[in-house]
Amino acid sequence: MKVAEQLVDMLVAAGVKRIYAVTGDSLNQVNDAVRRNGKIQWIHVRHEETGAFAAGAEAQLHGGLACCAGSSGPGHVHLINGLYDAHRSGASVIAIASTILSEEIGTDYFQETNTIRLFDDCSLFNQLAVTPEQLPRMLQGGMQAAITRKGVAVVGLPGDLAADTTDNLSSSPCVFPVSVRACPSFDELQELADILNNAEKVTLFCGIGAKDAHDELIQLAGLLNAPVAYSFKSKMEIQYDNPNEVGMTGLLGMPSGYESMHEADVLLMLGTDFPYASFMPVHNRIIQIDIRPERLGRRAKIERGLCGDIKTTLQALIPHILPKTNDTFLRKQLARYAEVKKYLSVYVEDKGGENKIHPEYVMSVVNELAARDAVFTVDTGMTCVWGARYLEATGQRKMLGSFNHGTMANAMPQAIGAALAYPGREVVALCGDGGLSMLLGDLSTIVQYKLPVKLIVFNNRALGMVKLEMEVAGLPDWQTDMQNPDFAKMAEAMGMKNFTIRHSEEVASVLGEAFDFDGPVLVNVMTDPNALAMPPQVEWEQMVGMFKSMYKLLLNGKGKEVIDTIRSNYKHIREVL
Repeated sequence: MKVAEQLVDMLVAAGVKRIYAVTGDSLNQVNDAVRRNGKIQWIHVRHEETGAFAAGAEAQLHGGLACCAGSSGPGHVHLINGLYDAHRSGASVIAIASTILSEEIGTDYFQETNTIRLFDDCSLFNQLAVTPEQLPRMLQGGMQAAITRKGVAVVGLPGDLAADTTDNLSSSPCVFPVSVRACPSFDELQELADILNNAEKVTLFCGIGAKDAHDELIQLAGLLNAPVAYSFKSKMEIQYDNPNEVGMTGLLGMPSGYESMHEADVLLMLGTDFPYASFMPVHNRIIQIDIRPERLGRRAKIERGLCGDIKTTLQALIPHILPKTNDTFLRKQLARYAEVKKYLSVYVEDKGGENKIHPEYVMSVVNELAARDAVFTVDTGMTCVWGARYLEATGQRKMLGSFNHGTMANAMPQAIGAALAYPGREVVALCGDGGLSMLLGDLSTIVQYKLPVKLIVFNNRALGMVKLEMEVAGLPDWQTDMQNPDFAKMAEAMGMKNFTIRHSEEVASVLGEAFDFDGPVLVNVMTDPNALAMPPQVEWEQMVGMFKSMYKLLLNGKGKEVIDTIRSNYKHIREVL
């Protein structure tokens, strides 16, 4: 068999359904092997970065292996950003990096790159085959590493090697997924139970590592009368049917989640590697449980660190927990959470004006219209904020974003992978105008493969999050405004149904029509460019920075911008003051 044929057969045996790639020169043998195999699909994206994002999204949703590929030089260089995102998200992705001819490697040949150096920081397996016999063994090792260790594996494949033949297959032709259960020792669990039983105020803080332990979390929180806060990445898995939930903390979070963690005597962190140390408490007792022991204690000053998967650990812990009768702490935090939700509803009720529609209102309508099992993808930036605060979990919904890598332009490509992974399910891409602009060409991929994605563009004509970051630092925003194309007309030119919403009165009806349409739709919503998103804890220095920024704008003759910002956010400013 040709090496390319062996590669495709092994991908099929491993459960890979499709390869996201742009075909060309060094990849042509693999492309042809896909055509002749007939059991795997070639998804022709317009940019390899899109393909890597899509593969990462697919792997995160179904938990299996997904594949992308890039041709020699520029083709596989374009994979990098999407692979970084997949790797940091723990997505099992196998990337085929085809290279120049074997005999030209090391000669500074046309389109030559060093794949080992190039992919080293965004993969857990990274090898380059130089003989036909190596490729199957490397591919099996890479796929096994990706599926079991949860990350990206890269296999370099010279174009001439793909056309070579071999009958020597000394490795297994398939992968072996494993499910590992881990639990702290009996003594560690007993010690943890004693701490929790003797604490008056306990808060649980949950990450994506707790996604499979929803029932156990609810039971433990009920026994302890403990508020439950969570990270954005775990919102859809933790929030639903949870009577003790008090929202998120972090940059996108709410005061209720922040205060529940800071006012507790004991904070129990479950399956979270939360990166923002400034939001973590420092004066209470913190205990962390994680399946990966190297993560223990690196984000917070913990008192105890236990290694175990959350579901197994809680099942073993719960029999040792004594029910608490005093629920004063829980009731206080739930009351605060109710206040926060009431405060957030103000921007839903006040819908905004012409070309200044409140994004909070738009997201609340999306939440109401979307299916109970919808898959949401959210761009990094302000769109993440509105999604974090206004999209609600149902137990069936999923949400993807660039939660660890924090890249722009992820929502639309991830929606491609989601739509292919879950045909028949509603997929909603919540795009920022800056993010969508970066990979705009792949709207054509959505049309070409007839993917019924609903793209909602929050068009605030600016890099909103960057603008806010500059303002709180006391800097007048500079080069954050965007002169956008007419996104609706561009969608129309690509063959996609489209709408533009300029008035808040149109939001519900137009979005309703878009969601009802059987096919891909782009909705261009002209949102308020001055909408701010306050973090759960506003430091005085941030307010001083904001006022400094406004003062500098006034000095530069931009008084209208200052007035518009105050008008759009007077409720936020009043709340902080």
